[in-house]
Amino acid sequence: MTRRMAALAAAVLAAALAFAPASSATTRQALPKHQLTGYWQNFVNNAKPLKISDISPNYDVIALAFGNADSARPGAVTFNVDPELSTALGGYTDEQLKSDIAAKRAEGKTFVLSIGGEKGNVDLGSEANVANFVDSVGKILTDYGINGFDIDLEHGLNVPNTTSAIRQLRERVGDDFVLTVAPQTLDVQPGGSYLQLVDNVKDILTVVHTQYYNSGSMSGCDGQVYSQGSVDFITAQACSLLKVLRPDQVSLGLPAAAAAAGSGYVDPSIVNNALSCLAAATDCGQYTPDQPHPEISGVMTWSINWDASSGNAFSDPVRTHLDSLP
Repeated sequence: MTRRMAALAAAVLAAALAFAPASSATTRQALPKHQLTGYWQNFVNNAKPLKISDISPNYDVIALAFGNADSARPGAVTFNVDPELSTALGGYTDEQLKSDIAAKRAEGKTFVLSIGGEKGNVDLGSEANVANFVDSVGKILTDYGINGFDIDLEHGLNVPNTTSAIRQLRERVGDDFVLTVAPQTLDVQPGGSYLQLVDNVKDILTVVHTQYYNSGSMSGCDGQVYSQGSVDFITAQACSLLKVLRPDQVSLGLPAAAAAAGSGYVDPSIVNNALSCLAAATDCGQYTPDQPHPEISGVMTWSINWDASSGNAFSDPVRTHLDSLP
């Protein structure tokens, strides 16, 4: 082969690689080994309102909360800057939001559109509704430059139809698709609806970050009952998910401040101890895992805004601890 031919072949190969779809493994590796996920509030409450550009660099995955049900089109979802939030931020526009998302993505951050929340719900009770959901969410992901979506449906879950919607969106987006799931504790107890959903889509699932708050006492995988607010409450429930998912698909969801949830706030030191217990079998309470899981994904918090309200009192120590894990 001549030098000119070799150079041409190299150029063709480089071009092919540039446009080739990423493999699932490549997609997973694009996220940090130990992630910190936070929800950005697209509404106004007592937490500090934030532009995307003002989010702390502590966060790796940013969930945009929330996509809203389209009252005129069952199953469909709408998303844009909340008018009250725009006013609170001095006129934050959709175009500014898109630009801020693009800038954060250039820094290596990942975005998901969260569907549901405490007050939200999307009706996926029919195939027509599923089609509306897939079409509308797919367009939002494209328009705003979002990597995927987060399921936080708290008012009933149609498992077969939600499974279908997820897989259709995965086909539409491709291998770079990011899927996160935020079940309440009861929903991932044996027989829980989210446990069924997780089992259906675990081959394309990025991470489950169970909400270990706003919960009563729950059974751990060791058969003991634990009250929220302790290392054991977190670790002995995470154990159940670790039996059906890879460790890198399991994350721990906690509120960023006492005001962020009705109950279940714990000091960041408790969160860090739970991480150490699961990752290295150290700093455990009564429950100790049968084996350490050094690939444990990380932590999710509600919310980035509440964290900012306290001067990053949650994310600073948790980020430092995540970076210290093996």
